[in-house]
Amino acid sequence: MLKVENMEVFYGAINALRGISFEVNEGEVITLIGSNGAGKTTTLHAISNIIKKAKGKITFCETDITGLPPDAIVRSGLVQVPEGRRIFANLTVRENLDMGAYTRKDRQKISSDIEYVFSLFPRLRERSKQIAGTLSGGEQQMLAIGRALMASPKLLLLDEPSMGLAPILVDEIFHIIKTINEAGTTVLLVEQNAFKALGLASRAYILETGMIIKSGDSHELLKDDAVREAYLGG
Repeated sequence: MLKVENMEVFYGAINALRGISFEVNEGEVITLIGSNGAGKTTTLHAISNIIKKAKGKITFCETDITGLPPDAIVRSGLVQVPEGRRIFANLTVRENLDMGAYTRKDRQKISSDIEYVFSLFPRLRERSKQIAGTLSGGEQQMLAIGRALMASPKLLLLDEPSMGLAPILVDEIFHIIKTINEAGTTVLLVEQNAFKALGLASRAYILETGMIIKSGDSHELLKDDAVREAYLGG
């Protein structure tokens, strides 16, 4: 479904991504794990063409999307939930969800997707008229995911969805991600909580200083001594 080939990104003289390549197959949950500064968020931004690539090719659903503008990439079905949520704080919950559907014209399906989001996140229904900036951190993360779902993604890119959340909310968010995947949406998950990410994903890629240093079955990586020592606290 998604194929990234030899992708390189520079920030000035700094080589942030060093020729990384990986694939995401339809129906999978794939995770990219790594420490701060490894290049995880840069990878997602480069896929979405939010930042420019120095080199590489990105294919999505057998179409070359390497040079497409970000809005065209969203229209193709590849949608990102950014790190830090980045909701529209001055709009209501419902207005944020409506903004997620700005590329769509299928009004009847949009209405049913609103109901789907509210079924996933009942608290958003309760707070539909509330100003989004007044929501709790967990509710804002739910809204960020719900807003992305309103774009009707084939592949959902999730950037650090557990960041700053209490453990009980982390469990809830990961349960929702699993539910979204089981409903038919493929997921590429960037996450510092390696234990939770590997527990959810079928396969994983480990990034270190802009390079993929290891990849494989998530459950096998959970047993890998080097992975456990570096990312799972031994």
